[in-house]
Formats: sequence, structure tokens, C-alpha cells
Amino acid sequence: MLPKVSIIGAGNVGGMSAMRIANSGIADCVLIDIAANLAKAKQLDVEDSNPVLKSDSKILSTDNLAEVKDSDVVVITAGFARKPGMTREDLLKANSSVLRDICGKISSYVKDSIVIAVTNPLDIMTFFLHNELKMKRTRLFGMGGTLDSSRFANLIAKEFDVPNRDVDALVIGAHDNTMVPLPRFSFIKSKDVAILGKDVEKIINATINRGAEIVSLYGSGSAYFAPSASVYKVVEAIITNKKFKTSASVYLEGEYGLNELCIGVPVIIDKNGISKIIELNLNEEESIRFQKSAEAVKINLEALKRCLI
Repeated sequence: MLPKVSIIGAGNVGGMSAMRIANSGIADCVLIDIAANLAKAKQLDVEDSNPVLKSDSKILSTDNLAEVKDSDVVVITAGFARKPGMTREDLLKANSSVLRDICGKISSYVKDSIVIAVTNPLDIMTFFLHNELKMKRTRLFGMGGTLDSSRFANLIAKEFDVPNRDVDALVIGAHDNTMVPLPRFSFIKSKDVAILGKDVEKIINATINRGAEIVSLYGSGSAYFAPSASVYKVVEAIITNKKFKTSASVYLEGEYGLNELCIGVPVIIDKNGISKIIELNLNEEESIRFQKSAEAVKINLEALKRCLI
């Protein structure tokens, strides 16, 4: 019997994540969405791809959130994307309302699950879920840093003309334009060197702006190939108990001098969720950037509180 992964939200990221998980054969998958026909269509489409890839994973679809019961992992992608004319507070209000409804229906079923937040604004929604579901911080965290680090690694590989497999990159901080790519903690393995040099700032800026660049090119919608790959990688680490070093949005309790907020920090993920939070010895510039990112998260948390009044 395969492990069970439930994905709440059958949009582009949720649907593609379900496809990657089911096609891999590592788990059975339940795709849940209020739009039952959308979820069903993606279920059938993914089912038809499994024989080609010789996967025996089962994929089901439903609009019933109670189907998360007995899930090893629950991935929450549900929510609205920010649209033109929509303020950050509008988005916070809309998505906190969506997640509050979801939490009310799944809270009794996910106590033994690992919950991965994907809904944006990522760090704020992770904090909101933490407060609503009252789970251990090691078993509820946000997937943002894995995606940001992948984008950083991709741009490094292209700039230095090396294979992707040779690049180990790290981004911490909020999953927004205050993120903090860390060249000093990012390496080209084949050359055994940190990412240094005159072009580093160009790569950092390109990483920070990558998501917005993709949104502008799409015209409508946002990235989903890379986000779903990042979801899959985190789920795989949990299901297979592979020690995966990455960056995730975690509720901090004194680490990096921060308390009572969620923000991206280096972690080890395995079958228990987050098995370790890694505290890096940041230099002055890195620390200043990270603290600025934390301040931006705090401002958004205050905006969230206003939305919930």
C-alpha cells in the first residue's frame, strides 16, 4: 500500500504537483477542489499518463475536504493569485478567508499529517495555517525557499556554463522580493568554489525578479512548472525519508533572533517533516538583508491582523 498525499487546490500548481507525484509512483494522490469537475478532469488526465510511465499510483478527485483523512502529506495550494489592481491586503483577506474555511474542515484529520503550505503570500499564509491548525512547527511549513533556491541555481548554472547537477544554491528570507540569495553558501561542486565575482549581484537580482518576469510574460497567471517540481521534491523527501537540505518557511522560536513569524531558513526535511533548522553564521551584509526581509514579513503580519478584525 502506497503512502497517501492530498493536494488541496486543483489549479496549475496543484494539478501539476499531483501529476508529478502520481507519475513518480511514490504515493497515491487525492486532488481536492471546490471545482469538482476541474479536479476530476485532471484526475482522468493524469490517470491516462500513468501507464505510459509505468506508474501504479492511484489518483482520486473530490470536492470533499474530509478525504484528507489518513494522509501522510497534505499540500495546500488553494487560493487566489494577485490580480491587477488588487492590493496586498486584498490578497491577504481573500486567501486567509479561503484557508480559514479549509482549516475548519481538515483540522481534525491532519494531526498526524505533514502539511506543506504553497498558497501566497507564502510566509504569511504559513503563519496563518500555523495559528489555525495548531500543529507542531516541524510538521507544518511553507514551500518557497526550494523554488527560490532552484531559480538561483538555474541562473548560476547558466552564468557559469556548468551542469545544473553541479550547482548547490541557497536562498533564505521571505518568498517575495525581499528574499536573500546567499552566494557565499552556494557552490559549484565540480569546481569546489563558492559563487563569487563581479556578476554575483546580477544573478541575485535576476533571482529576486524571476517570478515577476514569468508573470509578466504569461500575461495572465504565474509559474507552475518549477513550483510543482519543488513541491514534488519536498514530498519525495518526506515519503522516501531522504535527507533533503533546502530552505523552507518555518515558525521561528528564537532562531536568527526572531520569534513568532514564519520565514525561509535552511532546514533538513525527512519523514518527520523538518528534522533540523540550520542556523548559518551570516556576515553583516547577509544579516542586514535577512533582517530587512523579516521586517517586511512583520509588516505583512500586521496587515493580516487588520484583515481579520
